Amino acid sequence: MSVDSMSRAGVLAGPGSLSVIPRSHYGRWLGVAAVFVFVAWIVYQVLTNPGFQWPIVGKYMFDRRVLRGVMMTCELTFLVMVIGSVLGIIVALMRLSGSAILVVCANAYLWFFRGTPVLVQLVFWYNLAALFPVISFGIPFDGPKLYSISATVAISAYGAALLGFSLNEGAYMSEIVRAGILSVDPGQADASKALGYRPMQRFWVIVLPQAMKAIVPPTGNQVIGMLKFTSLASIVSVHELMHSVETIYTTTFETIPLLIVAALWYLILVSVLSIGQYFIETYYSRGWKELRLPVQS
Repeated sequence: MSVDSMSRAGVLAGPGSLSVIPRSHYGRWLGVAAVFVFVAWIVYQVLTNPGFQWPIVGKYMFDRRVLRGVMMTCELTFLVMVIGSVLGIIVALMRLSGSAILVVCANAYLWFFRGTPVLVQLVFWYNLAALFPVISFGIPFDGPKLYSISATVAISAYGAALLGFSLNEGAYMSEIVRAGILSVDPGQADASKALGYRPMQRFWVIVLPQAMKAIVPPTGNQVIGMLKFTSLASIVSVHELMHSVETIYTTTFETIPLLIVAALWYLILVSVLSIGQYFIETYYSRGWKELRLPVQS
């Protein structure tokens, strides 16, 4: 190709006349077209497929039984996360302590509750009466008992779900809390010690607030995950959201629309939790100086 022909093509005609030809992205456009067709097909099916039975979905969306299941799901999630967070803090401090006995006990707790499926734990606690028909408090072994109660009375279906979820969640929260504590500069604790803070003050006032920046994001994911994990409580007959829709469609045989109702409620609850997580993360991401934590004089 001659210089004249290159100049005529605009490739070499001087510094001010260079022509940049954009690269063609045929694969990208093909992918966009495929995604568009797939999304359009999904929307078409959702709007036109009679199997979705949207009138029935609307009928049961705010049904009293479904709303009661939604409230039970929210209640169970809240209590499990509170108990699990407290257990997580205790176990994390045990692992970070200088006591070999506490470290071994904490590791054993983590090994068991992270190593067994939460469904197995739920069924185990629900059937604890088969192993211990009577729960007694008093001197161990064959000593006198101060108080006794039937296991079936002490641990109901709701109690089994709360116990199983909380103990399991505590194991995961302990690792989240421990990682958050380790992310804080050790000099912060040393400085608070020099200012006269007691050990518990150093943890609650200095270390934990700074660790929250690393603790909040995975904890938010745990809350969302626990909200969905509560559906496993239906296996032990806890009347949460999934169990509520199951009791309805086993009598009406309207399985698909009732499952859609459950899915929509889970999406709504997860969306609310995600918004709350965003604002909490924004708050703790402002930095140590902006948190305005108290400083002991």
